[in-house]
Amino acid sequence: MSYNDTFIKACKKQAVDTLPVWYMRQAGRYDPDYRKIKEKYSLLEICQQPELAAEVTMMPVHKLGVDAAILYSDIMNPVASLGIDFDIVKDVGPVIHNPIRSTADVERLRPIQVEKDLSHIIKTIEILAAQLQVPLITFAGAPFTIASYLIEGRPTKSYIRTKQLMYSEPAVWFQLMDKLGDMVITYLKSHIAAGAKAVQLFDSWVGALSPNDFKVFVLPTITRIFDELKHLEQPKIYFPGVSSGELLPLLGQLEVDVIGLDWRVSIAEGRKRVGSRFAVQGNLDPYVLTAPMSVIKEHAKAIIDQGIEQPGYVFNLGHGLFPEASLDKLRELTEFIHVYSKEALAKSKQESGV
Repeated sequence: MSYNDTFIKACKKQAVDTLPVWYMRQAGRYDPDYRKIKEKYSLLEICQQPELAAEVTMMPVHKLGVDAAILYSDIMNPVASLGIDFDIVKDVGPVIHNPIRSTADVERLRPIQVEKDLSHIIKTIEILAAQLQVPLITFAGAPFTIASYLIEGRPTKSYIRTKQLMYSEPAVWFQLMDKLGDMVITYLKSHIAAGAKAVQLFDSWVGALSPNDFKVFVLPTITRIFDELKHLEQPKIYFPGVSSGELLPLLGQLEVDVIGLDWRVSIAEGRKRVGSRFAVQGNLDPYVLTAPMSVIKEHAKAIIDQGIEQPGYVFNLGHGLFPEASLDKLRELTEFIHVYSKEALAKSKQESGV
């Protein structure tokens, strides 16, 4: 089988014959085979076993026919190296046993040591880089999103402790942002050195901030992260998470290749807000997958039609897959995206006389 680089081409706004597609959380609980593995091992236990983590990463590539693999991991994995004690609790998420609440807590965080603490993740990447016939995307959690877990102690909807620290003790906040920014830079550089073909920064919850607060308290660190990575040829993706449409106009100077969009902003509107420099990725509402297949295809078609209006588009969801999603529907959707986009791109090319 020849190497499929359609995803890389789309990220770089190069011409493609078929739109690439992958799904956030595509290795997950919607897959019965994965659920069997989870009966034996926790998420963190799978991550500790490179061969198993690589197997889980490759499952959706083989079963769905997607155009990229995303590393099976968790955004919390690297924070263990900083000295954070946490568990991933079923039906809850990350639970922090020593949350960040003071200057002393921030000062106790040590620099990340990838080789010492995270060699299993590097080994997984190396295995995948050697075996995959599609690009491997690896990722990190962005500083605000990680900070929200570290400060709150667990997932939250209000972000009250996070915003309290941000507003009341900005010096402590920026100290924490600097340490988490350093962590992300070191972590993603190590991924690329091990064979990652693209990296994505997940800022799942930064949409909880106003545009001005994002600009003041978060954007400088995001900018620094991507400035440190810009000399690397591998595509860089920033996903500002859910409810982030109002933040998009602030991203225009980031040294990234792709901006991820959630479903609250159309592909066309997202492109207007971020500007013409970037490819875009997204943005089917994951819960459309609960609908009949005819409805799913209608929604996908509308997104594809907007996506192909300009070079640089990757089909994805507006957030991660959920456990109740149907493997069969995902397989059919993936095939539909490939077939329909190939026809639509060929027609567009013919009409433009290219």
